[in-house]
Amino acid sequence: MNRRPSGLTLSKAILGFLQFKTAENLSPNTIVTYEHDLKVWLNHVGDRRIDLITTPQLREHLAWLRTDYKPNRFSGSPHPLSPKSIRNAWATLSSFFTWGCTEFAFDNPMKAVPAPHYEEPPVEPFSKEEVEILLKACEFCKEAQTETRRKFSMRRATGRRDRAIILTLLDTGLRASELCALSIGDIDQKTGRVQVKHGLRGGAKGGKGRIVYLGKAARAALWRYLAEREDADNPTAALFLTKNARPINKTSLRELITSLGEKTNVKKCYPHKFRHTFAITYLRSGGDVFTLQALLGHSSLEMVQHYARVAEIDIEQAHRRASPADNWHL
Repeated sequence: MNRRPSGLTLSKAILGFLQFKTAENLSPNTIVTYEHDLKVWLNHVGDRRIDLITTPQLREHLAWLRTDYKPNRFSGSPHPLSPKSIRNAWATLSSFFTWGCTEFAFDNPMKAVPAPHYEEPPVEPFSKEEVEILLKACEFCKEAQTETRRKFSMRRATGRRDRAIILTLLDTGLRASELCALSIGDIDQKTGRVQVKHGLRGGAKGGKGRIVYLGKAARAALWRYLAEREDADNPTAALFLTKNARPINKTSLRELITSLGEKTNVKKCYPHKFRHTFAITYLRSGGDVFTLQALLGHSSLEMVQHYARVAEIDIEQAHRRASPADNWHL
């Protein structure tokens, strides 16, 4: 039987919550987000008893995040939190108190705190022309000019790797964390089958693994890149490496894609945009929403419906075509 939290402070409760969520096998990114949001809250309200937190105090904290909180960003940007970040902070507090009230049997003060209004920004895929420009930028450095020579461009040392990265992101719809977690042995270069591993090792959101596929162009680019790798026959070696022969991570991947966008003047250039592009192009090419859900690794159709709206695909009609009860005349 659960006991009331006699004198349990927020700092101790937060530690227990994070341990509980880690044991649930949530992704490291989710745990880091929980920890950050709760630390900001703790620093703001002080280390008081968890069962004495009130609904007005929680509302005041969310208002403070919107108006007075100054995020400590690596970039030094002075901009306030985005509506999505405030919505995420609300979700963290909601999850924390749902756990706390279940564990220690006290009334949930978050029940009367409505979710902050937030509208998903429009999904903007890359155009075919933009992807072609990015691929071309993988091959050569910016054009150089000296007083004594004509303009010239040198080949980039990481050109083949970068081309393989872009085509892999575009063809599979992988998340950045999933791409960075791939090993050489996860790819069947004959069939294009890609194994996104289960659990934290695979980088999949929620720890869910799945199978995705590479087309011929992406497989060719990947083969050409690996042909120069001495460890290409080692199935446990990381698929993509940095210049220093270390496994690429989310930060270095984002820096790569961002730099290519700046070089080519392609706007809003970031890794996840390739996932959007894959999903929307897949639907526009005749793919169905249910297969897309499996390929993207979504637990629900909510985000897939968002892609369907952008792609101008009627999900209702897709369901009618796929309904077993109707098609089997039950």
